[in-house]
Parts: sequence; C-alpha cells; structure tokens
Amino acid sequence: MQKIMIEGGHPLKGKVNISGAKNAALPVISSCLLTGGWHKIYNVPDLRDIQTIKKIMEGMGVTFREEGDALLINSENLNKYEAPYDLVRTMRASILLLGPLVARFGMARISLPGGCAIGARPVNLHLKALSSMGVDMFLENGYINARTDGIKGAEIFFDIPTVTGTENIMMAAVKAKGETIINNAAKEPEISDLAHILRKMGADIEGEGTDTIIIRGKDELHPAEHEVIPDRIEAGTFMIAATMAKGDIEIAGCRREDLYSVIEKVRAVGAVVDINENGVSIKGPDIIEGVDIKTMPFPGFPTDLQAQFMAMMSIAKGSSVITETIFENRFIHVSELKRMGADITINGNQAIVRGRKRLLSAPVMATDLRASASLVLAGLVAEDGLTEISRIYHLDRGYEKMEEKFRLLGANIWREVN
Repeated sequence: MQKIMIEGGHPLKGKVNISGAKNAALPVISSCLLTGGWHKIYNVPDLRDIQTIKKIMEGMGVTFREEGDALLINSENLNKYEAPYDLVRTMRASILLLGPLVARFGMARISLPGGCAIGARPVNLHLKALSSMGVDMFLENGYINARTDGIKGAEIFFDIPTVTGTENIMMAAVKAKGETIINNAAKEPEISDLAHILRKMGADIEGEGTDTIIIRGKDELHPAEHEVIPDRIEAGTFMIAATMAKGDIEIAGCRREDLYSVIEKVRAVGAVVDINENGVSIKGPDIIEGVDIKTMPFPGFPTDLQAQFMAMMSIAKGSSVITETIFENRFIHVSELKRMGADITINGNQAIVRGRKRLLSAPVMATDLRASASLVLAGLVAEDGLTEISRIYHLDRGYEKMEEKFRLLGANIWREVN
C-alpha cells in the first residue's frame, strides 16, 4: 500500500500547471458512446477515475488510443450495455453511462454506483427523469435496468440541482424525439463543457450555465474534437495551499470565471491574488484571518474545496464557521485534522473551527478524495516531524501527480510503497 510523506514548513514558490478537470472529462468521455467514429479529446488528466471509466467502456467494446497529447475514442463496435459492479463500485460517475447508452441503443444495465463515502447521493433523480422520457426503469440485484423503444422529449424539473443528473439527461435528450426542457438544472462549468462537445457532435442545445437547458433531439450525431476545461478544484486547492504556506506561486492554465467564489474567500483571509490572462498568481499572508464559508451549487463556494478550506481555517486567527449544504457526510476528515491538533467542533451541518498557531505532524488516513487533499495541505504546514498519509488511492482518483507538483514548488513531499 502506498502512502504520502510530508515534512512541513517549506515555502511554496514557483509555477504550477493545472490539469484537465476530472469532473468534466468523465462526462465528455461518456458522451462518446452516443455515436461511433473516432472522437479526439485533449487535456484528459491521468487519474484513477479516468482509467476506471476507460476499463468499463473497453469491456463494452469501445476502443481507446493515445495520439500525442490526445485521447482517441471510438464506440463503433460497442457490443455490451452493462457496467459491472466490480468497476462501478469504485466510482459514482459510472452512472453517466446510463444516459448515452439508452439514447443510442435503447437499453442499459448499470450497477448502482459507489465512490467516495461522503453521503448517499441517490440516483433517484436520474431515474425519475428518464422515466418521464419514456424509459422503463427497474432495479434488480443491485443493478439499474433501463429499456425503451424510443426516448421522448419531456419537461423535467429537478427537486435539487444535480450535476450528474443534469449531464445524464442532456446526453439522453440529444437523441430523443422532440424537445426536452431541464428545469432547475445544475449550472457548473462542467455542464457547459459537456454541452460544448455535444454541440460539436451536432446536438441542438441552449441554456447551459443557466437553470433552464433546452435540448431538441437529433436522429444523427457525428464524432467531435474537444479540449477538456481545466480543473477548478485543483486550482482552488493550490490557491489554498499557497495561502496556508505563505507561498508565492503562479497557477497557470486555470479559468478565473470558474473561481470567483474561491478567489473572494482567499482574498478575505488575507492572500494577495492577481488575475492575468494565463491564470492567477497568489501570495499568502503572514497571518490568516478566520472567515466563514457556506458550500453552495455553482457559482457558490464548491463543496469539493470545503475540506481544504477547513484545513486552512485550522491555523487562522480567530474562529470560523463552515456550513456544508451539499453532502451530509462531508465532515469525516475532521477526526484526522484533529489528530494534527486542529480544534474543530461539529454541530449538524456546521463545523466551528477555532484557529491555532500551528498543526503538528501525525499519521493520518484519507477517507475520501477531497479529505485526502486537506490532509496534504495540513501536512505542508505541520511542525515537529513527518506527516504520513495512508489510503492515498483516494487522492489518485482526482489529482494528477499532486506530490510531484508540490515538490516542484519547493515542498518536501514524497510517495512511499510499503
């Protein structure tokens, strides 16, 4: 088993390049099931989740090929419509295969998904929406079974905005008969990125980035060439790291329009942030001020940066209140931060963080993807020895070569294999 070791206290200086967004790449790759022929996708990050979805799709007959810095995908010879449990259990985003399979072939069999232990995240919204589009749905032995003689356009209202639900219905609707209107749609940048590749395939879509998306179904689509957007969560993680470690770094390749809520909060704690055409530069303060945050759907503060922000508030001046509104179990990293000396109290969906002057190195265990990132950030500033982070396979699901990027910035961080 691998683990990450960190000797804290080293300043971060230099430039880091942001990888393609995992949460955009997964639906983009899934959308290539909609039509055969060679799609060419750029800026795909090398992550465990990407390898997982490729394995699932290869088992269905999809061909993948590397060509320079592009990933080529062809589903012309797709011959299976099932995503098996042994792969789907490791990654919730496998549910994104449901919409395009039903749209193209009228059937799908997808194991109920797994992934990070941060809450139930039920797929009932996906199933209800597909049912309203003429898809017969039933659960059997842990699998979602879907079948239809033809998807029909429908007006859909999501009780709560759901990113993967919106993406699934978008992919199903592009080949539906008639018009589909998605009300209370998610507005995340990853939604817009999916809309862009679908439009390149010939889909008729409007309204992405708003809470109402309108899709007029087409009989035929064609392969597309597309570049995945940069990962706003990775960029935000490095922004918080630089702020915590009194760093002075340039974060290249990120999009400022995806990061306004994060930039606002990082500036509020005392960091200096300069925005330029290539990304952002950030200089951490001598004293971090305590600031409250509340996670919200985009464009609010992202839940995927809540754990990292909490690590920063653990060494801030004063107290802060962190309110989690998206996932009910997303405070499971608190016990590990407390092992490093953090003073955190949980009250329902709120965490009260009383800042301390320092964190102490300790052996800790990653419990989910973003929690593992928070422990890395805490380790970068921890004192008195080495921080040892185990179960880092969570980290590899969503961060491309994180320890290498931090090492290039001057951190003393490395990976060990037991």
